[in-house]
Amino acid sequence: MSATANKSSKLGTTSPPLSGERLVELYRTMVLSRYLDERVWLLNRQGKAAIAASAQGHEAAQVACIEATDPSKDHYLTYYRQFTAMMALGTEPEEMLRGFLAKDGDPMSAARQFPLHGAHPRVDLFNFSNVIATQLPQAAGVALADKLRGDDAVTIVFFGDGAASQGDTHEAMNFAGIRKLPIVFFCENNRYAISVPLNKQMAVDTVASRAAGYGFPGVQVDGTDVVAVYEATQAAVNRARAGDGPTLIEVSVERLQPHTTDDDHTRYRSPEDIAQMANKDPVKITSETLRRRDLLTEAEDEAIHAEAKRRVNVATDTVDAEPYPDTETMFDHVTSNRDEGGS
Repeated sequence: MSATANKSSKLGTTSPPLSGERLVELYRTMVLSRYLDERVWLLNRQGKAAIAASAQGHEAAQVACIEATDPSKDHYLTYYRQFTAMMALGTEPEEMLRGFLAKDGDPMSAARQFPLHGAHPRVDLFNFSNVIATQLPQAAGVALADKLRGDDAVTIVFFGDGAASQGDTHEAMNFAGIRKLPIVFFCENNRYAISVPLNKQMAVDTVASRAAGYGFPGVQVDGTDVVAVYEATQAAVNRARAGDGPTLIEVSVERLQPHTTDDDHTRYRSPEDIAQMANKDPVKITSETLRRRDLLTEAEDEAIHAEAKRRVNVATDTVDAEPYPDTETMFDHVTSNRDEGGS
């Protein structure tokens, strides 16, 4: 349960350890996320959800990262594989399903965009593009604005290993390093940029090692270890809040499903590679850890799973019965009627 820092810097942490009670609550969120994620894939196969990008395998890293921040003042720029982070921030299953099923009342884009795209003001999620890595320079801009205003806020920007190869990422990190911005770059490395393996994306062994070139620390962490990710993120957040600048965190995770519901990973991953993924299932690993530490009994674990399944069933039935947006609202928030004084 330790993070390995690169040679550019070592990070300290002043944060208290996670309590057993909090660990169980984080696990509860992970389980709920997993059931909702699985349900969305089923809805896709039924022709009800157009497309989805699964967070299965990323759950521990995402809940731990959010737990280490302060949602009352910090900012979050996500990408399309953020099921669990969004739930940890307070997005309800019904809200997420309205996006996937394009139902009226979708809080993020009013059913106008890809699922989970759009802004969610209540949980301080910024609108983002489906174009890879564009959220990184935007996040640097948010962090710059906070610094100029003197706000005690940290920006956390999530991205995958594929985005790490984009020019936007270099520009954002270079700018953030020069300006010592209060930002945490959180890379979820699942070893594949769609179908392209890591060794064909970059000539270095880790994404974290790149941080040295921008003048700030980079750390690599086991993304299945809730405590390790929490400690690394909390240290990075403390560092940013103290005015010492950015940190790049690379969490090593597995993508337990294909890239999206439109992908077939058996075409580019070997049967052995796919089989070994089960050994890095964070839900299973966290359950085993909690039981080993006598923080969770088998009966309590079963109850958590049963409650998650019940909530997802209720959310599915509720949203499936809701209407689609009326066609007359198609141009709402897009154009205005000049006859009514619009411009």
